[in-house]
Formats: sequence, structure tokens, C-alpha cells
Amino acid sequence: MRTHGILWFAPPVAVKGSADARYEVNNVQAAAENLLEWPNRGPAWNEAVRVCLAALAGELTPDHARIAFEAAAKEQGLLLQSG
Repeated sequence: MRTHGILWFAPPVAVKGSADARYEVNNVQAAAENLLEWPNRGPAWNEAVRVCLAALAGELTPDHARIAFEAAAKEQGLLLQSG
């Protein structure tokens, strides 16, 4: 079953972007799009992609996607402290 609308999650996940810019990811679609831009793709990245797709399909919650995205960002060395 496909869900409609933006699948928000909170709290947002703060990550490091290009040129050390900081940004916050706060929804499943943005998380999935960010994952596709990352050059390194380890086990947490694979899991985050799977979970984001499942959330977009309505099979998992946005919170599942946030947790998986945060783990992938940590694995990638991009996770920043919120605040």
C-alpha cells in the first residue's frame, strides 16, 4: 500500500553536507534522496535504503526510517549532534 504525502520524522537527523555545511533531514523522502548521493555504501546504508523504501510503501513507520538513516549517517561519518 502506497502512502501519500510527506512522511515526517522527529527529531530530524543532523548531517554534514558538502563543504562541511550542516543540514537536517526530517522526512523519509529526503533521507532516501540523501542516501543515493553518498559514495560509500556499507551495511547500514543498505539497511537504511531498504527501510526508507519500506516506509515509503507504507510497510514501516517514518520513525523506523529515521533510526536507520541515523545509523547510516553514523557509519558514513556524517552524523552531527542535533541542536
